[in-house]
This record gives sequence, structure tokens and C-alpha cells, in this order.
Amino acid sequence: MTLEIDIRHSFGGFHLEAAFTAPAGVTALFGPSGSGKSTIFQAIAGLLRPDEGHIRLEGATLFDSAAGLHIAPRNRRMGCVFQEPRLFPHLSVAQNLRYGAGENFSRSAPRICGMLGISHLLDRRPGALSGGEQQRVAIGRALLSQPAFLLMDEPLSALDAARRAEILPWLERLRDEAGLPILYISHSLAEVTRLATTLVLMAEGRVIGAGPLEEMLSDVGPGLSLDRAGAVLQVTATGEIRDGLRELRLSDGTPIWLPEASAPKAGAFRLQIPARDVMIAREVPQGLSALNILPAKVLSLTPLSEAEVMIRLEAGGGVIPARITARSAAALDLGPGQQVFAIVKSASLAGGI
Repeated sequence: MTLEIDIRHSFGGFHLEAAFTAPAGVTALFGPSGSGKSTIFQAIAGLLRPDEGHIRLEGATLFDSAAGLHIAPRNRRMGCVFQEPRLFPHLSVAQNLRYGAGENFSRSAPRICGMLGISHLLDRRPGALSGGEQQRVAIGRALLSQPAFLLMDEPLSALDAARRAEILPWLERLRDEAGLPILYISHSLAEVTRLATTLVLMAEGRVIGAGPLEEMLSDVGPGLSLDRAGAVLQVTATGEIRDGLRELRLSDGTPIWLPEASAPKAGAFRLQIPARDVMIAREVPQGLSALNILPAKVLSLTPLSEAEVMIRLEAGGGVIPARITARSAAALDLGPGQQVFAIVKSASLAGGI
């Protein structure tokens, strides 16, 4: 299921011009406040009619200015989750979930409630729920409407850090188990890194970059500051513990160690490695305190300034960028294809709040 957007819209001195494709998985629309993310959300949902362009879902046209076509929101099969839960306060959780679900409720509710961890809340009213629980109910209501696509407009922005940490694992489960394409709007890179498979960068009403998450975060193009550049790698916990460190395995089987308190006990996760925290050596280094030293191959060198260079390395089954000084790159005589070692000074689970 692919969503194709190519729209232009102007209002109050602001001009939006956005064209991108949201494939299967989670497409994150990322950018600062006022960049046009919510306007795109409204246009896709049918709540706003753009001045020009088209919107198509798996070949079916939802909006086409040239043809004068604008499908009503109720006929678009879009599940919408907003910043606020928007639950009916006088209805129970079960009654809120039934709203819009129709005959689908009895068949699908047990599975969806179990996936979101809200089965025990069905008899309560929204006022008796935490913010995270309310938002999970709102997500459940959207899923029970049998959408073809799920739109989520900064669903965690109204929650405090504790509630965001509470709901993020449920969003990961939704991504992995629901089989439903999602457009996730956010200005939090931590959320995007943890959840997204595709990243669309926005600034001042324009799409300035789009592509697979790992490629976008390892790139040095516009839209992300140099401090945000880094690797996002898939890791699996092995259960092994040594000297207070827990072993994780990268996708190619390479081990990497994190402090036991900050590493998962089991399961698959994403690991984030900032480019500024990666060093490079031509030979296996000796006498270092760094524990995570990965065999790597140089893919490319990109000058950032007279003083700095971004080196893209193939390591651990993925791409790891290293931000080093131009002087160091020259001293090491680095070039594409060279076998080197990446020394990881720090790494963390992606999306830590």
C-alpha cells in the first residue's frame, strides 16, 4: 500500500509545496514546527482541499485539482490519530472503541485491544485513564475503523516524558504486527529514529529530503544538523552478561556491548551511534578503553569544512558514518575500499526519551 502526495497550497503568507511517496512501513514526516507537516496531514485526511496537485492511495485518486476531484474524508479509509486523544468523556473505553467500528468491533476488538494493552480498560471512562492510556485507546479506535492507511499527527507531543516512554513500545508493536502503512508526523528525532522505516524531511513548506531512515540519518545533506548524523543499526540481545555489560549482536553477527542497565534483556532493537562518537584506525588498536571495535570498509569521504570530513563506513551489516578531522583523514590516508576499524565511543538504544 503506497501513498503518493504531490500538492501545493497557500494561506496566510505560507506556501506549501510537497511531493513524496509513503511506502509500506512507517513513513516519518519530520521537521520543525511550522514547516507544513500538519497541513499535509489535513490534506491527506481530506480535512483541507489543496490549491493544486493530487493525492493517490495505491493508484486510487483521493484528490486531483485538475479533475476537480476531492473524495470526502469518510470515504478515504484513513485512520486518524491526533495530538489529543479526542475521546468522548461520557462514554466508556469500549463505547469509544465501538464508535465508527460498526460490525467490525466484535471480530477485531480482542486482537487490537490485546496488541495495544487496553483490554483491561474497557469498562473505564477516559477521565480515569493516564494520558498514555487515552492515546492508546485513540489509536485502537482508529484501527477499528478498518483504515487502509493510518495517519498520526504528533501523537506523543502532549505527553510528558514518562508517558511517552510508556507508549513508544506499543507503537513499535503496532508497526511490527498490524501490517498497516503509517504516516507518522513528528518534530522529535528520538521518536522518528525508533519508529520510522522511511524519513521525509521538511523545512519552510518544502520537502528537502526523503529516503530510507538509515540512509537519511547517515547522510550529510540538508535538514539534519551534523550533531544528529549517525548510524541506526538493528541489534538482537543475546542474554550474555559480562562485567556489568550486556552483549548485543548486529545483523551480521558482530557483537557489541552496552551497560547492562541500559541494554535490553531480549528481543530485537535499534541501536543509534552518533557520527561524532566514531573513531577510525587502520589497524586493530591496542590499549584503548573503548570496548566496541568493528571491522569496517570505507565507502566514501565527504568534506564538511576545511577542518572536518564525514567518512561513511560499511560495518556491522549497515552503514556507520564517522565525523573526524580532515587532518586525521589525511594522516590515515583514507580512501574508498580500504579496510579499517571503527571504534565506537558511545552507542545507545534508538529513541531513548
